[in-house]
Amino acid sequence: MRDVGVYSIARAMPRMSWHPRNLYNLWQRSLNPRVKNTSVFTSSEKTLFQQRWRSKALVRAYHGDYIPEKIFKKWYVPDNLPNVRPRKAISGDDKIALEEYAGRKVKDDGYEEEEIQDGMAPVGSLMFSEVERRIDTVVFRSCFAKSIYEARRLVVHGNVKLNGERHQNANTRLKPGDMISVDPKAIRFFKPPRDEYTDNVNSAEPNLDKLTPFHLPLYASPWLFIPAYIEPNFATCSVVYVRHPTARPGYSEIPTPYDADGEIVRFAWEWYSKRRPRIRSQTRLARMPEDRAYDPEKRSQVERDRREQQVIAKRAAARSSGMILTEPPK
Repeated sequence: MRDVGVYSIARAMPRMSWHPRNLYNLWQRSLNPRVKNTSVFTSSEKTLFQQRWRSKALVRAYHGDYIPEKIFKKWYVPDNLPNVRPRKAISGDDKIALEEYAGRKVKDDGYEEEEIQDGMAPVGSLMFSEVERRIDTVVFRSCFAKSIYEARRLVVHGNVKLNGERHQNANTRLKPGDMISVDPKAIRFFKPPRDEYTDNVNSAEPNLDKLTPFHLPLYASPWLFIPAYIEPNFATCSVVYVRHPTARPGYSEIPTPYDADGEIVRFAWEWYSKRRPRIRSQTRLARMPEDRAYDPEKRSQVERDRREQQVIAKRAAARSSGMILTEPPK
């Protein structure tokens, strides 16, 4: 059961929801000096551990607060932050030229100029890319539900189809090209309002019968935006997961109430990078939540490389401490 104080004004932790109290908490965390200064650590008296823990609590309140912490650390924290810079050509390597000729890769669109003008890309927010791939998160980002909790309920109750088939696993992570369809009867915006505290955004249009009837709740306008990596269609109540989210200089595609490259996101990444599980055995991989983009061969190679790097690091530490290493007897 969800915490009854999830929209607590005293804690002021923004959530994935359109609730009016959540909007007030977002204002408190963004503009209210009394609350905002509690998460500014440049002049804080807190220890480094306390700063990281507080940052982790803030970002987890918005990004997947319904996911247990143990599962989040094990499956939803990436191994490392991706490099979003375009790959430079190497002398004698014509792979990039062949991809451009085949239409699989567009030419460089001035990334280096943008980086000089706007600074480095805020890749810290990409630590939540695995959460954004979840099917319930995509339903919420497509504005088919008022909160992430309602989106999860739509999936569990069988009101969502994945590629034309009924899907009830809310933990599924999508791959590019997947299409999600939501039952129009389950979307609350399409139903006639029960009270007068709603806003019909199409009421002033002349051809009202040809438009999708939207009855939005009050204070919903700040949340009506669509990320660039999904393509919804409200006429058919469907959405296509086009690609994984990425970042550009001065811009991140993952919506977050905090600075995408600020100290809160950075401290949260430092917290999880030190505490996430390092090695995943075959038994643990068998319990992994469904991931449609999962490649077993690639994961096995990553795990082998990780074990080799750990052995190399341990040997280097032993040599630096003065230990004499010998080869094991054959």
